[in-house]
Amino acid sequence: MNKVVANAQEAIKGIEDNMTLMLGGFGLCGIPENCISALVDAGITGLTCISNNAGVDDFGLGLLLQKHQIKKMISSYVGENDEFERQMLSGELEVDLIPQGSLAARCQAGGAGVPAFFTPAGYGTEVAQGKEVRWFNGKPHILESALTADFAIVKAWKGDRLGNLIYKGTARNFNPLMAMAGKITIAEVEELVEPGELDPNYIHTPGIFIQRIFQGTNYEKRIEQRTVRQR
Repeated sequence: MNKVVANAQEAIKGIEDNMTLMLGGFGLCGIPENCISALVDAGITGLTCISNNAGVDDFGLGLLLQKHQIKKMISSYVGENDEFERQMLSGELEVDLIPQGSLAARCQAGGAGVPAFFTPAGYGTEVAQGKEVRWFNGKPHILESALTADFAIVKAWKGDRLGNLIYKGTARNFNPLMAMAGKITIAEVEELVEPGELDPNYIHTPGIFIQRIFQGTNYEKRIEQRTVRQR
């Protein structure tokens, strides 16, 4: 099955106001830059975004926050985004902060069809408020529910027309987990190849999880804080 679409604008067709999206990436590493820009241009609002954080003020999900297109963030931290912090503290933005490991596990559970699981992370903190507690091996655990989304949007290094994906280095981060948990998963890739050109032993996300794929363009790959040693 050929899953290729022409560009980001075609890939995001069907995403509407008030939907829930998963977006791969960690900070600015491995984020689906093209699709985020297309969402900004489309003016879609009321979004619930599940992402480790929201990039920076003028790039990544920060662009959607600037235009108030996001109503809720489900993340592990605020990161380098001052506008994210401002909207959260002012009450303009609903925020569900989740321990990073729990966020990853909840996405993974959603993709695996596991509705919920117990974890010790967050017990005794605000994270545990209103959640069931059980004891295992003498330690308290809280019940966490799986996360899924109407659309998952991921970024990969290479992909083929069948949707098989390979991520590069740390840009893998949340992408494989979220690719499994969307009802429809969109993949943007730096290099699009023909089936058979990817070594099956190195494929991170099998094509069965991908419904749309396209070759992205003009990747900036910004670094949040560039630091160099003094000579």
